Amino acid sequence: MVRTPLTPEERERGERLGRLLRTARGDRSMAEIAARAGISPETLRKIETGRAPTPAFFTVAALSDTLGLSMDDVARACGTAPVQAVA
Repeated sequence: MVRTPLTPEERERGERLGRLLRTARGDRSMAEIAARAGISPETLRKIETGRAPTPAFFTVAALSDTLGLSMDDVARACGTAPVQAVA
Protein backbone atom coordinates (compact mmCIF):
# COMPACT_ATOMS: atom_id res chain seq x y z
CA MET A 1 0.00 0.00 0.00
CA VAL A 2 1.37 3.37 -1.00
CA ARG A 3 0.59 6.29 1.28
CA THR A 4 0.32 9.80 0.02
CA PRO A 5 2.92 12.12 1.53
CA LEU A 6 1.80 14.14 4.51
CA THR A 7 1.36 17.85 4.13
CA PRO A 8 3.42 20.20 6.29
CA GLU A 9 0.23 20.98 8.23
CA GLU A 10 -0.36 17.29 8.96
CA ARG A 11 3.22 16.89 10.16
CA GLU A 12 2.91 19.96 12.41
CA ARG A 13 -0.39 18.69 13.82
CA GLY A 14 1.32 15.37 14.65
CA GLU A 15 4.14 17.22 16.40
CA ARG A 16 1.61 19.22 18.46
CA LEU A 17 -0.13 15.98 19.45
CA GLY A 18 3.19 14.49 20.51
CA ARG A 19 4.05 17.53 22.65
CA LEU A 20 0.61 17.45 24.28
CA LEU A 21 0.92 13.76 25.15
CA ARG A 22 4.48 14.15 26.50
CA THR A 23 3.37 17.04 28.69
CA ALA A 24 0.31 15.16 29.96
CA ARG A 25 2.41 12.06 30.66
CA GLY A 26 4.71 14.06 32.92
CA ASP A 27 6.94 11.85 35.07
CA ARG A 28 5.03 8.67 34.29
CA SER A 29 6.93 6.17 32.19
CA MET A 30 6.17 5.58 28.55
CA ALA A 31 5.75 1.85 29.28
CA GLU A 32 3.17 2.52 32.01
CA ILE A 33 1.04 4.82 29.87
CA ALA A 34 1.29 2.59 26.81
CA ALA A 35 0.23 -0.48 28.81
CA ARG A 36 -2.75 1.34 30.32
CA ALA A 37 -3.80 2.58 26.87
CA GLY A 38 -3.38 -0.86 25.31
CA ILE A 39 -0.65 0.11 22.85
CA SER A 40 3.04 -0.67 22.59
CA PRO A 41 5.64 1.65 24.08
CA GLU A 42 7.15 1.93 20.59
CA THR A 43 3.84 3.21 19.20
CA LEU A 44 3.65 5.80 21.96
CA ARG A 45 7.27 6.78 21.31
CA LYS A 46 6.53 7.26 17.61
CA ILE A 47 3.47 9.39 18.35
CA GLU A 48 5.28 11.52 20.93
CA THR A 49 8.21 12.17 18.59
CA GLY A 50 6.03 12.93 15.57
CA ARG A 51 7.19 9.89 13.61
CA ALA A 52 3.56 8.66 13.60
CA PRO A 53 1.78 11.97 12.98
CA THR A 54 -1.59 10.45 12.08
CA PRO A 55 -2.35 7.77 14.69
CA ALA A 56 -5.67 5.93 14.60
CA PHE A 57 -8.61 7.62 16.29
CA PHE A 58 -9.01 4.84 18.85
CA THR A 59 -5.32 5.07 19.76
CA VAL A 60 -5.67 8.79 20.43
CA ALA A 61 -8.89 8.18 22.36
CA ALA A 62 -7.24 5.51 24.54
CA LEU A 63 -4.24 7.73 25.25
CA SER A 64 -6.48 10.70 26.00
CA ASP A 65 -8.52 8.65 28.47
CA THR A 66 -5.39 7.25 30.11
CA LEU A 67 -3.85 10.71 30.46
CA GLY A 68 -7.05 12.42 31.61
CA LEU A 69 -7.42 14.57 28.51
CA SER A 70 -10.73 15.25 26.80
CA MET A 71 -10.92 14.74 23.07
CA ASP A 72 -11.99 18.39 22.80
CA ASP A 73 -8.74 19.41 24.50
CA VAL A 74 -6.77 17.23 22.11
CA ALA A 75 -8.57 18.66 19.09
CA ARG A 76 -7.97 22.25 20.25
CA ALA A 77 -4.32 21.63 21.05
CA CYS A 78 -3.71 20.01 17.69
CA GLY A 79 -5.28 22.85 15.75
CA THR A 80 -8.48 21.23 14.62
CA ALA A 81 -11.82 22.86 15.09
CA PRO A 82 -14.42 20.71 16.87
CA VAL A 83 -17.10 19.32 14.60
CA GLN A 84 -20.56 20.64 15.36
CA ALA A 85 -23.26 18.02 15.83
CA VAL A 86 -25.95 17.94 13.19
CA ALA A 87 -29.47 17.95 14.60
